[in-house]
Amino acid sequence: MDFINKHSKLFQWLLLLLTFFGLIFAIDIPEGYKFIRAEAEHIVVEGQSTYSLFGISISYTYFNFLWRLPPWLGWLPIWINDAVYFLLNEWWLIDFWDSDLGDYKTRPFMMHVTRFISSILLFLIEFVREIFIGGVKTVVAFTSWDWIDANPWAEFLGIPWTIITVGAILMGYNLAGRGLAIFAGATMIYISVFGQWEPSMQTLSFILVAAPVSFILGLSLGVLAYRSRRVEKILSPILMVMQVTPQYAYLVPAMVLFGIGDQAGAIVTIVVATPPMILLTVLGLRAVSPEVIEAGKMSGCSDLQLTLKVLIPTAKRDILIGVNQVIMVCLSMAVIASFIGAKGLGWNLLLALNRLNIGLALEAGVCITLIAVLLDRMSLAWANKQKDYFTNLNFFQRHKYTLIFIGTAIIGSILAYLGSFYFKEGFNYLFEVPHNKGLSNADSWNNGVDWIWDTFFEPLKIFNTWLIVDVLQPMRAAFLRMPVVATFVLVMGAGYIIGGIRSALTVGGLTLFIALTEWWDRALVTAYMATCGVIISTIIGVTVGTFCSQNNYASKFILGVCDTFQTFPSFVYLIPVMMLFGVTDTAVLIAVVVYATIPATRYTVEGLRSIPPSLHDAAAMSGVNTFQRLVKIDFPLAFPHIMLGVNQTVVFALFMVIIGAFIGTEDLGQYILKALSDRQGAGKGLILGVCVAFIGLIVDNLIRTYAERRKKELGFN
Repeated sequence: MDFINKHSKLFQWLLLLLTFFGLIFAIDIPEGYKFIRAEAEHIVVEGQSTYSLFGISISYTYFNFLWRLPPWLGWLPIWINDAVYFLLNEWWLIDFWDSDLGDYKTRPFMMHVTRFISSILLFLIEFVREIFIGGVKTVVAFTSWDWIDANPWAEFLGIPWTIITVGAILMGYNLAGRGLAIFAGATMIYISVFGQWEPSMQTLSFILVAAPVSFILGLSLGVLAYRSRRVEKILSPILMVMQVTPQYAYLVPAMVLFGIGDQAGAIVTIVVATPPMILLTVLGLRAVSPEVIEAGKMSGCSDLQLTLKVLIPTAKRDILIGVNQVIMVCLSMAVIASFIGAKGLGWNLLLALNRLNIGLALEAGVCITLIAVLLDRMSLAWANKQKDYFTNLNFFQRHKYTLIFIGTAIIGSILAYLGSFYFKEGFNYLFEVPHNKGLSNADSWNNGVDWIWDTFFEPLKIFNTWLIVDVLQPMRAAFLRMPVVATFVLVMGAGYIIGGIRSALTVGGLTLFIALTEWWDRALVTAYMATCGVIISTIIGVTVGTFCSQNNYASKFILGVCDTFQTFPSFVYLIPVMMLFGVTDTAVLIAVVVYATIPATRYTVEGLRSIPPSLHDAAAMSGVNTFQRLVKIDFPLAFPHIMLGVNQTVVFALFMVIIGAFIGTEDLGQYILKALSDRQGAGKGLILGVCVAFIGLIVDNLIRTYAERRKKELGFN
């Protein structure tokens, strides 16, 4: 009895697992289900029963409630579609002046608002884009095409690539010295010489509009959340859901509300990029010392002055780290937004992948990666840079880099203009290297792919076949074999053991929502792929992180590798795996593993390196060897930190699984992708995204609750 009381949690887990597997074997699969694809998924015979709710008729198969629940939330996507249609087409009709028609026109208020926002964002994007690559669209917005034809001088040629390159070099040198300056120059020269300047500037213009808007919104809401407990309570659950919702899910409603094009992509990007800015703003403001706040109040500062002149400047570094996160999210979304018409490198990458042209895809992917690393390094350097104030500096010394750039821009513009008389065929290479005139290594990449296939075809085929047939398909079938009751028992039981009744009810409610939709089986497929990726990523990340944490140089090296890989937009990871394994679950799994291993490795290194050296010294004096120290001291103390890394690994895995729908996984992501081509897909895409978010929130609740409990047991709180 003493043994049972001492290990009560262990016995609870054993009882839970026995109950779970007992239910699996006790509940038979209904005859309405049949197995296909080597027992990989279930197909349901449709149209056996219906129910009506809110005037909506929902058809479904007769269900054994122990096996699957009927889709009683099947009305929700339809209701959302009807609500969106009503808002956009019928609600609050107003008259407004149409300058094109020269008369008043009736339009619903919401349609008017969305189109107004779209026009502003599109104008800003086109304006910035024309500064970089030239054009007349913004001029036409204030004049007409006839006026442009009569005044060809009004067409702006854009800033030459040579001037932007010099500006990037000067900025890199000012922020972090020679190394970043060389990298900035090499990146810009590579992009230009390889004929990727125009799509790169299209992507950059997209970021330069979306990032400032996200920054302003995030900073404002972060300050409000810091000032008001009520605002924070409202924002917290919203931000939690938004952080685990896949970016794909936002595409469908944005497309319905704002149309197709750069403006819709910008809206999605702003929505996705704002939450990290809010969270980091709140964290930065809370880290401000109370003494600093008291000093500001004693100086007679009002609340506004205290915020603008004390809190924000003091929390400057944390806020600028938020800017870094905003920029990286915007760049990642620039690729995903190409699904709804956003121009740039993402669009080129998408077209190349659709045509299975790995060479062109890698060209675009390399450019995206270089820009991502450059922007990441510059924004981090900006955040870490401390401004020095010297009263004895003259004007030139204070603004030397700005003056050098202005001088360079003037000289470069003159040279670029003169170059138009030198270069033939109408191509002025000092302004821009056209895509068809630049260098290309697409053929080399394709030849490399062919060589890999010719050389390693049999080993890759054997590995791919073994992984799919002997590992993935049986695991997929096992997940789909789980009855809904058994799944509820497992999830709620885990919640109760870890966090008590409150945690059990939370995860149970989230699971129930998914089970009452028509995509429960697709959610199980998503869970299966994410679980495979998380298990492998955790094993690799914890193992590599443990070995590297034992040496300072190895720790710095692996953290640098993690920083570099984390800057890559998630879409880039699909290119090499498609090259090696084609459109298969293997390709998705390996992309998930590579992407999700990053947080597992980072948190393991940081957790183990955070152990006080005094404990290591005490262990050494006690005669403990390295292995014993790891098992008895380091891992128990670092375990809460490592679990938070596992939590991030789950989120990363879910995101990559959903993105993997592009290459054929039949999970929730595939249905989100299908919703993009459905005129009535707004409700479906949104609910599918919520289902993915709820999977992430279930795991997040369990892991965070367990980590917090372990911290309390270890005396960290």
